[in-house]
Amino acid sequence: MATRFLYIARHGDADPFGELTDTGREQARLLGRRLALLPIDAVWHSPLPRAEASARELATHLPDGTPVSAAAELIDHVPYVPAPEETPTAWVPFFDGYDADEAAAGHRIARSLTSRFAAAADGADAADVHEVLITHSYPIAWLVRDALEAPAARWLGLDSANTALTVIEHRSGLPPTITMFNDMSHLPAEFRWTGFPRTIRRP
Repeated sequence: MATRFLYIARHGDADPFGELTDTGREQARLLGRRLALLPIDAVWHSPLPRAEASARELATHLPDGTPVSAAAELIDHVPYVPAPEETPTAWVPFFDGYDADEAAAGHRIARSLTSRFAAAADGADAADVHEVLITHSYPIAWLVRDALEAPAARWLGLDSANTALTVIEHRSGLPPTITMFNDMSHLPAEFRWTGFPRTIRRP
């Protein structure tokens, strides 16, 4: 039975203009070193510069010729705007001002994201597939929520630090397996937790 392995990470630390910082570039290189011994078939990244630059940095540690390409579905977006009764009180101000058209557009991207990536390898004779996805915190949360078959609003609160690694496995006829979420073991302490909400954190 073929398995589709998704190695999903948020881009590296970025400045207010969306460009990688020196920390972000080093985070991406360290992630690349972690993935270097895996049989990576492709690296996909969000079209935004911070994600593309992260993908290019990590790919320097992968075999020459490993494809690195943009995937529109990985763009930063709000995947689902919950109804008022679904919205935690703390999140109400965040969604203030989202109109129905914006919400529908974001949800269309979210559905295309899961349609493209959250599926097993095709065909009875298919081989295992190993893909890296460099994206943003909200799409990662959506893919995790989808793997858990959780209610749509449960993407809320699933945060990812910069270049933290999440791994999801998809196999035909079986529920997805989340083997790792927001793992930063490839990063030294000074590079961990960037981009994460201020909260209690483990070293």
